[in-house]
Amino acid sequence: MTARPRVWVSRPTFPDIVARLDPYFDVVAEPREVMFSPAELATKIADCDAVIVGLKERIGAAEVAKAPRLRIVANLGVGYDNLDLAALTAAGVAASNTAGALDESVADFTWAMLLGAARRIGEAERWLRAGQWHGTRFTDWLGIDVRGRTLGILGMGRIGQAVARRAVGFGMQVIYHNRSRVPQALESECRARWVDKDELLRTSDFLVLALPLTPESRHAIGAAELARMKPTAVLVNIARGGIVDDAALAEALAQGRLAAAALDVFEGEPVVNPKLLELDNVLLSPHIASASLDARRGMTTMAVDNVVALFGHGPHAGHPPTILNPEVLAAASPTTHP
Repeated sequence: MTARPRVWVSRPTFPDIVARLDPYFDVVAEPREVMFSPAELATKIADCDAVIVGLKERIGAAEVAKAPRLRIVANLGVGYDNLDLAALTAAGVAASNTAGALDESVADFTWAMLLGAARRIGEAERWLRAGQWHGTRFTDWLGIDVRGRTLGILGMGRIGQAVARRAVGFGMQVIYHNRSRVPQALESECRARWVDKDELLRTSDFLVLALPLTPESRHAIGAAELARMKPTAVLVNIARGGIVDDAALAEALAQGRLAAAALDVFEGEPVVNPKLLELDNVLLSPHIASASLDARRGMTTMAVDNVVALFGHGPHAGHPPTILNPEVLAAASPTTHP
């Protein structure tokens, strides 16, 4: 009998969803969170036909070269800067993400962070927990109202659009910058206006970053860009660490050249620039924008769907729903296993 294909799941997810692989594959799922070294990761995937991985697993040419059976890498995330897509494509390995599964949850979280930074919630909670709530003055804890202000969005993909739609309830003017302007019907739906990047920086009272990390977008917000922003502005990054120069941001916040920031992602995660940790006017969270039950279950479901489909099973048989390099499918002929 022909051996069944083997799937490795790099982190604990939801057993009932992963169990959907069992009729078709031999599945090995990690029982706990582990940060694998490059050598350990290469060993884990060496005899696999498919892998489901998180953002901490970086897979490129070296890892693929040691995994001759590998046919798909299903990423548990929308962003895929942990994958060398060119190397995977050259090796004939499909890659997929979880686009669409977490947009609304991330947009909700973006607003939680934006409002939290604007109203100094993190700082106030620390102050309260430290037992300092006594003799509060009328003019203490003054924050920034959002109603009627200008919301800027850098990156108008699905998440950026979801963030923009929520701004209607706050009566905000929405402007955005994107590599290419979105269709006019979508602009109308989001009540958003395209501007160039310079105007976005100069005009935004709240600037939300919702773009992928690429070589071109690395440090898209650096010292020069921060200098063009209003000193009363708030920066919100729920996209990727590396899009912002964290050292330059910490300096701008410390010097009062920017009012506040809310950051869910950081350069060098899980390490956070220590200067950011010292500041009260920055709200920090540990890369959890998609951490709702619905979103994380949806992401796991999508990753499983992609693997199952690539091997010719399920409702999407032969057509993984969120494939990143569809050109590899033309060269592959999915095999159905009993």
